[in-house]
Amino acid sequence: MPTPKQVFLSGLFFSGITVLFWGMLPIALKLSSGFSDPVTLTWLRFSVAGIILGLWQWQRGNLTEFKSLSKKDWGRLATAGTFLIINYTSFAWSLQFLLPGSAQLSFQIAPLFLALGGLIFLKETIHIKQWGCFALLSAGMMVFFHPIFSSNQGSTIWLGFAIVQMSALAWSLYALLQKSLFTQLSPSNILLAIYGYALVVMLPFSSPAELTKMSFTDGMVAAFCCLNTLIAYGAFAQALRYWQTVQVSAAVALTPVTSFILTEVCVAWGFWPEIIQSSHADALSLFGMLLVIVSAISVQFISASMQRKKHLAGIKPPLETA
Repeated sequence: MPTPKQVFLSGLFFSGITVLFWGMLPIALKLSSGFSDPVTLTWLRFSVAGIILGLWQWQRGNLTEFKSLSKKDWGRLATAGTFLIINYTSFAWSLQFLLPGSAQLSFQIAPLFLALGGLIFLKETIHIKQWGCFALLSAGMMVFFHPIFSSNQGSTIWLGFAIVQMSALAWSLYALLQKSLFTQLSPSNILLAIYGYALVVMLPFSSPAELTKMSFTDGMVAAFCCLNTLIAYGAFAQALRYWQTVQVSAAVALTPVTSFILTEVCVAWGFWPEIIQSSHADALSLFGMLLVIVSAISVQFISASMQRKKHLAGIKPPLETA
């Protein structure tokens, strides 16, 4: 049995891998814009992930779950797949207008959309403290993007921001549908079904022929985008085995910071200067980023505290006997 120190270090390692790979992904997606459109690249990512995950699930004998699905379940899977396709494609598209770190930071609005979805569709409640965190998060976004109010590129950046919000909303709707399928399928099989659905549905809108013209460097970027899907989510799942969900979520909230740092490293070392550019964020923008990160972490801890109190309230004390 692992010691508490080993459990902590394992959770830290896998959380760190998750943050690192999700932090690198926007940079790779921005680089991919030079040789592939967002739809084709997303189709490739889903196809590679689906083949690898399908072989893994088949080898472990986990495909029998699909036999018990009803037509309604298949419909929910298709709808969830559509939303995830929109999420992946629109996020890649947003990087034509935003820097990697800015896109990741803008996506931090997703917990608000998820909470609102739970309120509307699942009749869940949102605590006043959570509303406070969401308000602070929104204010932080505005502070972070304050330079564009007087910028000539303001309309372009706002377009990128709006596309990220569409991506975050699509992801939130996917997450809500995924939650409703947990009683029928494991998370891995849900993703496998969605990957297979995307492989077929996106093919008519993709241009696989573009991928045959890639240079060696382009091929490495495309391969990284594909493997990132499996490595990041695999590390995320492993992190949840060692740490509580709130701890992992708090760590993942640092992903935008990782993207900013990696972007500045690329700029400092002269990597892809025609594509990757410095954010030139001033002190006020950095303060806005801090507000967003603190808000995203705080809402996770508040949610966990509420769940713990709800659980304890549901445990009735034993009856006293004479």
